[in-house]
Amino acid sequence: MKQSHFIIKLFRDILDGVAPHVVLLTETNVPHVDNIKYFGNGRDEAQMVYNFALPPLVLLAFQTEDVTKLTKWAANLERISDTATYFNFLDSHDGIGLMAVNNILTRQENERMCLKVLEHGGYISYKKNSDGTESPYELNITWYSAINREDSDEDEDLQVKRYLASRSISLVLIGVPGVYLHGLLGSKNDAEAVFEQKETRSINRKVISKSELIIALENPQTTTFKVSSQFVRMIKKRIHERAFHPNAPQKVLEISKSVFALIRTSIDGRESILAVTNVTCREQEFLLTAEKIGVKVGAWYDLLSDQIILSPGGKLSLLIEPYGVLWLKALAHRSAK
Repeated sequence: MKQSHFIIKLFRDILDGVAPHVVLLTETNVPHVDNIKYFGNGRDEAQMVYNFALPPLVLLAFQTEDVTKLTKWAANLERISDTATYFNFLDSHDGIGLMAVNNILTRQENERMCLKVLEHGGYISYKKNSDGTESPYELNITWYSAINREDSDEDEDLQVKRYLASRSISLVLIGVPGVYLHGLLGSKNDAEAVFEQKETRSINRKVISKSELIIALENPQTTTFKVSSQFVRMIKKRIHERAFHPNAPQKVLEISKSVFALIRTSIDGRESILAVTNVTCREQEFLLTAEKIGVKVGAWYDLLSDQIILSPGGKLSLLIEPYGVLWLKALAHRSAK
């Protein structure tokens, strides 16, 4: 561990001197408390670290329709420095690592998550412990298949909504969101590749045919079109908002176990966005006060639906559809304090 930090400090010193535009990004699938140590003091090690705890916590939230663990963990994500922040991802060419949540989730929660992944056609990779036993190390499955069971009789549009709701969380958290290509396309499990290559990670490494991809992207009836078109729209909305700056302050709100919510405020304090995600298949209704949000305004503008929601007296009444996502921008921003 000490040697690793020393090497990263050395690289940082060298790059700051000869290539200050280069960013060091560490990929360490270790417990969260150890992972964020690779920021160093915020200025002398990595500028970004893979936020490994995020994927399993988001997955568990949607599996159980309960954001309690995700909310508690996210509330402790602090701004690192002017030059360092989190790299928020949900999927990668490897899988969904579990080491980061070893001290966050219980053994039962981990086991439940693993069983769900197996039910959804995925695989579990294990690591050997010092005592000779084995424990889950990584979930091998595409994010779409992890969130949705492919052999269910659910309406596909509902599954796409669930999928996009899960992706929205990584887009609103403090940090920089990262999107794996298959995540952008809503790819499903590639079981054939696993059998052919005898490698469980191959399930999320499907080789894409350019011609087939173009056809899928141009056909409104395909999952690829539905996911990518709406996902790209969310990303485009995001990049225009100063409140979503990588280091813009965030305040995670405890509203209910059914919704994940936070408020992001631009670094200059002039703009705020309240992001709310319903992780359940049921409508959610609740009332938020200005004191709870930290912002008192008479109206909010939803960036995703282009609708204005009034909040007389600073009280915001919300009704969110199943797997609904709201990005509410405060109109005529001012603090409730």
